[in-house]
Amino acid sequence: MKLEAKIRKRYGNFLLDAAFTAESGAPLALLGPSGAGKSAALRCLAGIDRPDYGRILLDGRPLFDSEKRICLPPQKRKIGYLFQQYALFPHMTVAQNIAVCLRHLPKGRRRARTAELTALLRLEGTEGLLPRQLSGGQQQRVALARILASEPDVILLDEPLSALDGFLKGQLELELGTLLERFGGPVLWVSHDLGEVYRGCRRVCVLDGGRSSPVTSFPALLSDPETLGAAKISGCGNFAAVRPGEKPGYLSVPEWGLVLRCGRPWRDGVALLGIRADRIQPTAAGEENAFRCRVGRVVEDVDAVIVLLLPEGAAEDAAALRMRIHKEKWAEWAGKGELLVAVRPEDILLLRE
Repeated sequence: MKLEAKIRKRYGNFLLDAAFTAESGAPLALLGPSGAGKSAALRCLAGIDRPDYGRILLDGRPLFDSEKRICLPPQKRKIGYLFQQYALFPHMTVAQNIAVCLRHLPKGRRRARTAELTALLRLEGTEGLLPRQLSGGQQQRVALARILASEPDVILLDEPLSALDGFLKGQLELELGTLLERFGGPVLWVSHDLGEVYRGCRRVCVLDGGRSSPVTSFPALLSDPETLGAAKISGCGNFAAVRPGEKPGYLSVPEWGLVLRCGRPWRDGVALLGIRADRIQPTAAGEENAFRCRVGRVVEDVDAVIVLLLPEGAAEDAAALRMRIHKEKWAEWAGKGELLVAVRPEDILLLRE
């Protein structure tokens, strides 16, 4: 089964312009910062919001088509939507919240199916409780049971773990992954947490400022994000304007006063260079792409330190370079006012804005 979307929708000054395809057996992550348009895209897919233009197809069947003037209501789309806050009915018990999606079944079958879903989601013993009497994890399971009760063809997850933290979040992430494997239909998982969706999805579409990047794999996103928005969401933290150097294969970075060899070919539209913080490391003289820096602030993380560096030839208003280095390794260099560091040519990213 395949869900295809190519839509535009204006919300005041914000324009959602997104295109992606989600297929059975390969959950798709919609990844991006807050305000990128991720939830807006799900609302259009579910039929809550109506796009201004485009098409949404489920196995070739139009759920929305602006040219043909087709716009199916939510109840006819067979799409299960897990909201951020789960949207349970506050005055209904767990069993009632699930059974409300089974009203089309005879009473006996409805009761049996409710019991099946309660057992599947490990909610035995909570059937008579109200949502306010449940933990965050239990509320999430009830919401998922209700979605499965509606027998959807597609599942949309809108920040499904955002209300949880710590051990519970990790535990439910694993449970959710197992449940989605059993589901088998197209799944879209919206998040701003790269690690969360990396563990649960095979493919990713980055949204930034309402515009989607082409769907890609996670390894491709990490190795070659192509755009500034994709690089930011993939964890890259060092950026500077760049232009081709005088010699083929070299780049000029005026802000940092550097000329670096790059392991990637120059391509049309490139405006920025990106370097991940853990790809800058102290080095010995003679290393390729080595440059001397003044050491600024040092910030301790759990198992590493973040060192802010300013290259010797940098402009006065240049942004500092962030270097992430393991604490044990940093012990060799701690206390030094200057460092010689290097970045490998293949670790330099070339980005469009």
